[in-house]
Amino acid sequence: MSKLTAKVAIVTGGGRGIGRGVARALAAEGASIVIAGRTEQTGRATADEIERDFADRGARAVYVRTDVGEPDSVRAMVEAAGRELGQADILVNNATPASGMARLEKMTPEAMDEHLRVNYHGAFTAMQAVFPAMRERGYGRIINMCSLNGINAHRYTAMYNGSKEALRALTRTAAVEWAQWGITCNAICPAAVTDPWEAFVRFDPDGAQQVLDGNPMGRLGDAESDIGPLVVFLASADSGYITGNTIHADGGGHVSGVPWPFEAP
Repeated sequence: MSKLTAKVAIVTGGGRGIGRGVARALAAEGASIVIAGRTEQTGRATADEIERDFADRGARAVYVRTDVGEPDSVRAMVEAAGRELGQADILVNNATPASGMARLEKMTPEAMDEHLRVNYHGAFTAMQAVFPAMRERGYGRIINMCSLNGINAHRYTAMYNGSKEALRALTRTAAVEWAQWGITCNAICPAAVTDPWEAFVRFDPDGAQQVLDGNPMGRLGDAESDIGPLVVFLASADSGYITGNTIHADGGGHVSGVPWPFEAP
């Protein structure tokens, strides 16, 4: 029996990037997956490939169109998970806006609000929505994707940094309040190859190389094979005594702080 046989996981932003890799890693251990996100094409494609690749592990997958920035949509996502696959045992809050960078003095209130709405309020609503069933069963695993950007105070991403640090505080508070019901809450700060990273490489190859040079392992991780196994561990019974932690899955980049060398206009 695999580590997550008969478990149900919700992965927001699960259609691509880190979310997709995490969803596949969970399915490889037998979990059934709700892929939640706004982009139907990538969400359905990921759900279909999970059912194709991991049917022999007992994994099922469905796509649920979700706008994480809208509370009613998030609640409907959790209800749909219950109807389609069963009540969620695992929640991975991974979705984040894709808006660009700007200097602090040029940052718009709209950009700040969008990131707080998705990265903080969206995760908060999802956590509240899965809580009753997790409490009733005495088992729950909440894994929130946070960021090295906030920890290292990388420039030009104040909207992202602040919302992710708020999510870390939420994670730790939930860990304290919900531990009595067997619900663990942990944060991961990952560094992995994603579409935005590849776009940055094309935009500023020298700057990207400096980032890699500042990483002790000299590379960014793979979403499925480097970040996924950590999520699997935190989602499993093996991690039952671990809660309220921030874990850096970054090849050691947080130790001295990976540089953020380029200049924004």
